[in-house]
Amino acid sequence: MPVLSMFYGIIIRMFYYDNKQHSLPHIHIEYGEYKAVLSINEGNLIEGDFPKEKLKLVQAWAEIHKDELKANWKLAVEGQNIFKIDALK
Repeated sequence: MPVLSMFYGIIIRMFYYDNKQHSLPHIHIEYGEYKAVLSINEGNLIEGDFPKEKLKLVQAWAEIHKDELKANWKLAVEGQNIFKIDALK
């Protein structure tokens, strides 16, 4: 599962061919022992648990990079290489 971005201890990933279990566009986020799945379009948690402060950072980052995330999603579900996205600074 490729890493899209990393910042403030948060790892953001996207799986290839990952449109079966959660058919809507999403990313996988990790922070320490926390793991969750976040909707790209709405920015809400689909699955898992995440610290509120860190979730807000990821949601802000996802909103800033929504177009890039959507482009990566299209590539990933087709099994094509995805590109890295700049970290939140």
